[in-house]
Amino acid sequence: MPPFSVLDLAHIVQGATPADALRNTLDLAQHAERWGYSRYWLAEHHNMVGIASAATAVVIGHVAGGTKTIRVGAGGIMLPNHSPMVIAEQFGTLESLYPGRIDLGLGRAPGTDQRTLRALRRDPGNAENFPQDVVELQALLGPVQPGQAVQAVPGSGTQVPLWILGSSLFGAQFAAMLGLPYAFASHFAPDALMPALKVYRSGFKPSAQLAQPYVMVGVNIVAAETDAAARRLFTSTQQSFANLVRGTRGQLPPPIDDIESYWSPAEKAQVSGMLKYAVVGSPATVQRGLGAFLDQTQADEVMVVSAIYDHAARLRSYEILADLRGSLKRSD
Repeated sequence: MPPFSVLDLAHIVQGATPADALRNTLDLAQHAERWGYSRYWLAEHHNMVGIASAATAVVIGHVAGGTKTIRVGAGGIMLPNHSPMVIAEQFGTLESLYPGRIDLGLGRAPGTDQRTLRALRRDPGNAENFPQDVVELQALLGPVQPGQAVQAVPGSGTQVPLWILGSSLFGAQFAAMLGLPYAFASHFAPDALMPALKVYRSGFKPSAQLAQPYVMVGVNIVAAETDAAARRLFTSTQQSFANLVRGTRGQLPPPIDDIESYWSPAEKAQVSGMLKYAVVGSPATVQRGLGAFLDQTQADEVMVVSAIYDHAARLRSYEILADLRGSLKRSD
């Protein structure tokens, strides 16, 4: 079975604070480490009142400092928001503090809106420079070259592993060209998943970092003791996505008994499409659903996303999944 990892958006639930969210993030990471998860990634989002991981490198340091063995990283850093030099210094510092445990996933979307981009002092056109910026960042994290005038300190020579994140064919083609591992955001943008995996695998060129293609896929998983309990927990995610469709971002809402009363048929259709790859239910239901997803994708690793309002229920969901891993079967 492929390894399981965690993508945590450090959700701020209704009635809580960013400090609460960050405490829960560290607690989940410590549990995930004990349960055998491979990585714990956090994502960069700005001007979102329901997400506490905007200062992503800072939160990664917080999690890495509170754990011992699990890899910790960014899923991802939105590179158009930053200069490659700054990211090289940040992640070179993290790698120096926590050697062999830091990952750097890179995305080309801004992860925010146009007004917030201006507040970040960034040009919306920076996304067009993403390929050049990745190559520059890779060089800054690599060995110092003769005559190199600008060095990232810390950073140079740390060779922090880079990942390319994506939800389209562009990221797949680019990751394949550079010979980097590829993580697909199928947990919210599923439509191009299978074509992107085919493009990446068929076009992959070995590199110093990676000899063979390596794919990680995102999937929403909510596990509970019964199907009904899991479906109710999942209504927090469904409400959150419906609010996103409406343009009314907010904190993660508590679950409700009747999701059908919350959304219109059009909203339901749109949200259900975005959440196409969600596995929700009892252990037996999750085992079947995740097994089918792995058969379809032949993924090398699974990045689990579980936006659950109650922290204890979120811990239990990840624990159930960890217990299931040994019994899951994928046809190779």
